[in-house]
Amino acid sequence: MPSFPTHDFEAACRAVLAFLRQRFGFGLWMVTRTEGEDWIVLQAEDHGYGVEPGTVLRWADSFCQFMVRGEGPRIAPDARAVPAYRDASIGQQIPIHAYVGVPLIQADGSLFGTLCGIDPAPQPASLVQEQGLIDLLGTLLSSVLQAELRLAQEARRSERLALEANTDAQTHLANRRAWDEHLAREEERCRRYGHPAAVLVIDIDELKQVNDRAGHDAGDALIAQTALALRAAARESDIVARLGGDEFGILAVECDAVGAQALWERTRQTLAAHLVRASVGLAIRTPGSGLQGAWKSADQRMYADKHS
Repeated sequence: MPSFPTHDFEAACRAVLAFLRQRFGFGLWMVTRTEGEDWIVLQAEDHGYGVEPGTVLRWADSFCQFMVRGEGPRIAPDARAVPAYRDASIGQQIPIHAYVGVPLIQADGSLFGTLCGIDPAPQPASLVQEQGLIDLLGTLLSSVLQAELRLAQEARRSERLALEANTDAQTHLANRRAWDEHLAREEERCRRYGHPAAVLVIDIDELKQVNDRAGHDAGDALIAQTALALRAAARESDIVARLGGDEFGILAVECDAVGAQALWERTRQTLAAHLVRASVGLAIRTPGSGLQGAWKSADQRMYADKHS
């Protein structure tokens, strides 16, 4: 077996997939991430199925969901002889006659994703004797993943400290420059690990009218009150920024659709409790559009909210 990178999850995945392809063949080997209903391909060694990194499949359709639940074996030389695999939706969509899969586990014991392989042809029954090797590779990838995710958390903390100087003088929130840098760095983590994320865009309603009617001191007080409300609504791990003028943003890191919806509702309620009238738009990151696309969509939805 080639040297195994122990400090880089992405490189370790590529090394393992290349080794498995060389050792066992198979039309496709993948490292995946499960996130809600999505089954995200992080790395792939594809030879015939047309699957690339970034492909999003349905977790409910996969063989791996049955494997993780213990309803199917980790190695199935003839997958069609296993009822759960034979009836799985993905098997009706593409030819799968052999399957190998092991779970990848996070430090808290929760499921991160899977290391798996499929082939259109049945394999020798002796393949099951390789389960120890497959399990070992899955354990090694899980260990590298856990170590790297811990480092990523430390990196986030360091980045926040380093960017403290990039704050908006009036609200002491992150400024536009800090927002852009956080967005770029978090997008890299989302792409690398399949993390979910969301963006909220908030725009104060009628700030100009407040300035015109009551003066700029009143407008400044409204901006400060908005910043206070957004800090109270956001989670500790989120990035709250003043994007300019009367517009603010929240970058919700490692936040799925359910958590993002809860944040959206909490943001609206907290703004109302602070007597701030504002329009709020929410968008969930997708692998295709990334966080920049989510930001654009959230901005469009904020304007739709304002116009309604």
